[in-house]
Amino acid sequence: MNLFSMESSFPAANSVLRFLESHDTCRKTLWERLFAGTYDKPFIVDSGRYRFLHFDLDAVQSAMELDDPEQLSLTYTRKMMTFLLFNSQPSRILLLGLGGGSLAKFCYRRLPHTALTAVEGNPDVIALRGEFQVPPDNGRFRIYCDDGARYVARLGLIKDMILADACDRTGVAPALGTLEFYQHAYRGLSSRGVFVGNLCGDTDCAAHLTKIRTIFADNVVTLPIAPDGNIIVFAFKGPRPDVSGDSVLAHALRLSRRFRLDFARYVQRLSPHFTNP
Repeated sequence: MNLFSMESSFPAANSVLRFLESHDTCRKTLWERLFAGTYDKPFIVDSGRYRFLHFDLDAVQSAMELDDPEQLSLTYTRKMMTFLLFNSQPSRILLLGLGGGSLAKFCYRRLPHTALTAVEGNPDVIALRGEFQVPPDNGRFRIYCDDGARYVARLGLIKDMILADACDRTGVAPALGTLEFYQHAYRGLSSRGVFVGNLCGDTDCAAHLTKIRTIFADNVVTLPIAPDGNIIVFAFKGPRPDVSGDSVLAHALRLSRRFRLDFARYVQRLSPHFTNP
């Protein structure tokens, strides 16, 4: 895909911005819209060995290491993968929110027997999938352009994992934070299914957790992300598993070797109670 490119207006940043715009786009007008916060498409920032997805100039939505595109560069994505402690071989995963495809790529490569479905409501985000080396649709991986809450409401095939990582410019997309959405997510999970949510940005985490516990009762654990302020929530269709003890830590160490993620540290921070980062 040929994107419109321009160097950062801050030379010290040593970065190039790339846009879903025609090559005759007015650079001055584009910069004005970016600084005013009125530019309404996702864009790419290439800086050093990293490629970033942005919705505005303030926050990074996704990051990719150019020399290792399947690596999980952002802390919260690595911690979302903690669901593998509870089911290391899920048959079906539903991803709500594509972004730069970090979770999709990792799951696709590291879970070769898992069927993956990603739902992204912004067609411009999907248009950038090739820039982040997201694999093409095939027999076990597919991306749908749809509203995530609407997709879950009419979900037919039961999922072992539902990963909700759909954030807008301020926090969790509103449609993915309602009581009805969590009800539909609960219904769409298998008996051992896990809902994994990234509570991000300016989201009222306590309010979200109240709604989640209304549906999943006490079968919930949280994992804080410091210093970002995010909270990763794991809500279980069945009874909440014990996340303490030597056997859990031993399992975490085995998974750490297999997936090259620090599950042993993550499991020590899991809590059945709401914890601030």
